[in-house]
Amino acid sequence: MHLNMAIGVSDGRGDLRPSVFNILDNPMIDLNHLRIFERVAAHGSFSAAARQLGLPRSNVSRAVSKLEESLKTRLMQRTTREATLTSSGKALFERASRIMEEVSEAVGYIHALTGVPSGPLRVSAGIALGINVLGDALPGFLELYPEIRLELHLESARVDLLSENIDVALRFGRLPDSSLIAQYLGTLEQTICASPTYLLRHGRPERPGDLARHRFVDMPTPDGRPRAVVLSRPEGAETVLVQPGAIVDEVLTMHRLVRGGVGIGILSSYLLKADLDDGALERVLPDWEVPGVPVSLVYPSRRELAPSVRAFADFMHGLGADAPWKK
Repeated sequence: MHLNMAIGVSDGRGDLRPSVFNILDNPMIDLNHLRIFERVAAHGSFSAAARQLGLPRSNVSRAVSKLEESLKTRLMQRTTREATLTSSGKALFERASRIMEEVSEAVGYIHALTGVPSGPLRVSAGIALGINVLGDALPGFLELYPEIRLELHLESARVDLLSENIDVALRFGRLPDSSLIAQYLGTLEQTICASPTYLLRHGRPERPGDLARHRFVDMPTPDGRPRAVVLSRPEGAETVLVQPGAIVDEVLTMHRLVRGGVGIGILSSYLLKADLDDGALERVLPDWEVPGVPVSLVYPSRRELAPSVRAFADFMHGLGADAPWKK
């Protein structure tokens, strides 16, 4: 998104017309000048900044000089080929970059409010959820909002939303990062299951404690220790430490290994319906339940939700019976 601020319009005397955006206490600080300085500093060159902004190089140089006059400090050391930031220039550039980004986002957000949701929407989700849920749901979303340009990023590990410029992510489980804003969607039911081949070879667990002697196909635990599985029924709950025979950080591969007889697994029920129906997998300890996994929409906290993100959130909340999670 580019900020359109009528930068560098001549006033007839070869100077830049004053901007209405004066953001500092000093009324002589012009946001146009600050924007031009930020582009020069980013490129390290007056000429490169002038080309990007579509301005004569002399106008760019004059804008930076006026900013220096207003601040009463040298911001750049100039040569014929490059512009090198002084210590004051480095400090201003770091802050000016953030200011320009936030102003750009704010202007873009206000503009978007006047029309239909549009533009790029970067969504992050797990591979299994992307293939099994979003792949079916998103055609309907894009039919409703054809002006949105969707970028769907499927990963087996969580990504940093800010550094990857992600607008919204679907996350499972606890959300330890308090800098993110989360909206609860629902809970995925979990099922303990194994293949008939595994159960024939190793026996069928009859009670929760039996799980301790079986091989599990499991996700990595944060501390690398065996997982404590809580099983419950109306009469009470039991906790069992299970031993992994294979550790996998991607759910679809985990599912394949369980189906292939490597061990017992605890998987989201929405992945298992076909396998349970055709006998490729069987429920283990069907009278006991394991806790579900919460699913949330997660946003970078520094951003106001754009209309495209709000539209996506509303759509995901409205999936109803088509969603694998339950409220």
